Amino acid sequence: MELETKVLSRELQQRMYDNGLTIATAESCTGGRVAQAVIATPGASKYFKGGVICYSNDVKENLLGVSSEVLAEKSAVSEEVAIQMVKGACETLKADYAMAVTGYAGPVAGDNDGVPVGTIWLACGTKDKTITLKLNEDYGRDINLAIATNRSLRQMLNFIDAEKDTTEE
Repeated sequence: MELETKVLSRELQQRMYDNGLTIATAESCTGGRVAQAVIATPGASKYFKGGVICYSNDVKENLLGVSSEVLAEKSAVSEEVAIQMVKGACETLKADYAMAVTGYAGPVAGDNDGVPVGTIWLACGTKDKTITLKLNEDYGRDINLAIATNRSLRQMLNFIDAEKDTTEE
């Protein structure tokens, strides 16, 4: 695991511990890499509830409650699906926060829906508030997955910090 990922994992641990929070993951194209990054720091069992690797649409629908209509209309690689994955992970795994990743890491796109390789949607938040980020550069599968993992962790840290700033005002 690269140094940046370890640093982000440690920062996430501090936010979770300091605030008594829990977190979960819902991952498609990253296949558990975000969860692996979360548990890289000893003590993760105190705040990491678990993760759902939802490579297929059936799992997205049945475990996370992603709408079949949205999957059909927007495709699995869409902002709407990423948001529903966060909400579903919070509900299913009873976590305060969740991170979700869905996309086409490469070398080819999945179901010919017109979404190019390198398109990856990240979402994080709570069941009530979610933010998203679209990655759309193709650097090859391994680099695309590494970027998505680190950006997901960083996005979650930024979300937690913004929430804390809002409650302190």
